[in-house]
Amino acid sequence: MAAPIKIAVIGCGRVADHYVKILKSGVVSEFQVVACCDLDGDKANRFAENFQAKPFTNLESMLDATTADLVFVLTPSGLHYEHAKLSLGHGFNTLVEKPITLIPEQGRELDRLAQEKSLMYGVVFQNRYNPAIQYLKQAVDNNRFGKMIAATIRLRWCRYQDYYEDGWHGTWAQDGGVINQQAIHHVDALNWLCGPIDSVCAAAANRMNTLEAEDTMVAAVTFEDGSLGTIEATTAARPEDFEASLSIVGELGMAQIGGIALNEVQVWNFIDDDTDADALKAAHSQDVPTGYGLSHGPFLQDVVDTLQAGRTDPPISATDSLAAVNLVQALYASIEQGTWVKLSDAPLSNRLGL
Repeated sequence: MAAPIKIAVIGCGRVADHYVKILKSGVVSEFQVVACCDLDGDKANRFAENFQAKPFTNLESMLDATTADLVFVLTPSGLHYEHAKLSLGHGFNTLVEKPITLIPEQGRELDRLAQEKSLMYGVVFQNRYNPAIQYLKQAVDNNRFGKMIAATIRLRWCRYQDYYEDGWHGTWAQDGGVINQQAIHHVDALNWLCGPIDSVCAAAANRMNTLEAEDTMVAAVTFEDGSLGTIEATTAARPEDFEASLSIVGELGMAQIGGIALNEVQVWNFIDDDTDADALKAAHSQDVPTGYGLSHGPFLQDVVDTLQAGRTDPPISATDSLAAVNLVQALYASIEQGTWVKLSDAPLSNRLGL
């Protein structure tokens, strides 16, 4: 049997805590966490204790010392480019939490570097592995909807002000607002299922929280096939998270995936379809504890299996993931310009990531 994949982790904060739960739950096998790094020594030590790993507070020191096969980049979004570049430069396969970078050209640069070095470079969009989303993807690919009419994503989550008081969440340099931090998963799903997107027109506001970017965004979308779409995303819902949904309407039927993490088949209604809807919903839905969902496990196992097989093609490549980065940039550019923008023009925000 292949040796376990040795993993090093950059960043031991909020997302890393979720990784601890996933990796210790038993749903991922054939791995060993050997090192971790965080500027906060207490965080690094706490993370390391879970795996008997070696903690570091200096990234270069960890990368020089580790014998890892794979590095997880779990740092603030605005640091993904810098940290992934260091990891790839030291010769490590590298997996980045969303978004892969804030600026599209940075992702393309690192993708070229990874290819030159024959290394894995990919991003985590775990919701693509949700059973409900997988089933919907199969239906779209099989032209189950016929002519597409409209598609909608809604994210109605709750973040209180303390969430934005950590020095990076909600800032233009390190994060952006709800569309790039929370809703990028749903933006990715919308584009993956129904794209390519032709143009967008967006508006944003801060309704409950104080941050540089937005806590609420809405947008109209046109797809290249002529269908229409809408985006609604907010962290100003109160008192708790209560919806993360994606719906599709086509000439042959309609479907909606909802719950708090795109985890439930809520609507599945097609012309001339005698499928038992209740059985279908039960077979492809999951109960989830939080908006993270349950799909980090199967996603990470896919990464481990790929590397053990001697391959470096990531489950979700940099090129694939950059569609969501381009869309976020276009949404912000639309707000800044006060008009519709076309994705083919590669519009860029004059704030995000700068």
